[in-house]
Amino acid sequence: MSARLKKWGVHSLFLLGGLTMWQLLSLVYGPEILPGPIYTAQGGYELLQDGTLLQYIGISSYRVLAGWTLGSLIAIPVGLIIGKVGAIRAVAEPFLNFIRFIPPIAFITLFLVWFGIGETSKIALILYATFFIVVLNTLTGVMSVEEDKIRSARSMGASEWQIVLHVIIPATVPYMFTGIRLAMGTSFMAIIGAEMIASNEGVGYLIWNSRLFFRTDWIFVGLICLGLMGFLTDRAVAWIGRRLLSRYGVVSTTSLRR
Repeated sequence: MSARLKKWGVHSLFLLGGLTMWQLLSLVYGPEILPGPIYTAQGGYELLQDGTLLQYIGISSYRVLAGWTLGSLIAIPVGLIIGKVGAIRAVAEPFLNFIRFIPPIAFITLFLVWFGIGETSKIALILYATFFIVVLNTLTGVMSVEEDKIRSARSMGASEWQIVLHVIIPATVPYMFTGIRLAMGTSFMAIIGAEMIASNEGVGYLIWNSRLFFRTDWIFVGLICLGLMGFLTDRAVAWIGRRLLSRYGVVSTTSLRR
């Protein structure tokens, strides 16, 4: 318990020091350029009063979760198939390694042409941002399965489907889970770009539209909300992984180590 209190004490001191430094810099540069924590809190309260902030947070969260969930559900079986079938892997792997270097924001205009300016284009963009990260991590997991385990299963009469179900998938779960968590960060980056360019709602729209009124405090409110949304979502996913996937080797999910 003392170690936990010490940890929280260190975090509290770090937070207090950061807020103090932020406030001092705001006094130097002025609230119009760098709004301090008090000025930013006032701007956040103003947005909360008219319901704008909670509405935009809900809209952005829905878009991210919908695209991220769909992308992960599609990417995991695709990654397993590519990793398991050599002929498919030989064709698909060069394509994956080519297109993954094209950032999601580069497809915004194209997705607007294909899917329109509604929710479909934004969710499709998140799906794209999620898909390749999860596919590549799943593929890496499949390729990392020890050949001895597969041979042992075959020697005991296991079919190829049983090998996939009872050997490859359990060994690949930590890689899948890491890909899913990494894709969450990319999803938030993609949706902010989409909302800045082609949306009238959402946290990205709030940040972009605030420049017209020179409300830097609203911009900081949007940035803080993004950080909190991502942090809380990642903590929730980590908790789920710790509870449900510990038997597959997903044990330490409090932080990602690469």
